[in-house]
Amino acid sequence: MVLVTGAGGSIGSELCRQIMRFNPAALVLLDRDESALHAVQLDLDGEGLLQNDNIVLADIRDLGTLRARFREHRPDIVFHAAALKHLPLLQRFPTEAWQTNVIGTLNVLRAAEEAGVGTFVNISTDKAADPLSVLGYSKRVAERLTAGFAERSPGRYLSVRFEIG
Repeated sequence: MVLVTGAGGSIGSELCRQIMRFNPAALVLLDRDESALHAVQLDLDGEGLLQNDNIVLADIRDLGTLRARFREHRPDIVFHAAALKHLPLLQRFPTEAWQTNVIGTLNVLRAAEEAGVGTFVNISTDKAADPLSVLGYSKRVAERLTAGFAERSPGRYLSVRFEIG
């Protein structure tokens, strides 16, 4: 079973489309935006009733909910794409970047580790390579958190960087 956080976003929804080509046993779509979940389910399944058990409305800032959903679904693989990514907005609201990109990532990492996830892929940005912005710094910290879990957890934890416009 594969779980994608931020499944309704631009990167998350594309990951879901790509993953479906491999016919996973199950694909869990997790996002805090019900409209985005509706759109991605409509795209993947041709229906958007949001009644499928693999559609999960949850905020990565809420560790308790994440723990419950990870226990319920027991994913083998997690693609963590949930993040705030709009540089000018995050420069204006840096606390939001911290709460989602750092604390949210830490919450997803904790829930994944506790659920015994085998592979965790943190989706990062090229802006984390030489951070000059709140976005870059917050994603760099998320990468370092992921690397820390890689050192201490039995599963595979890694980050990949995408170029974000």
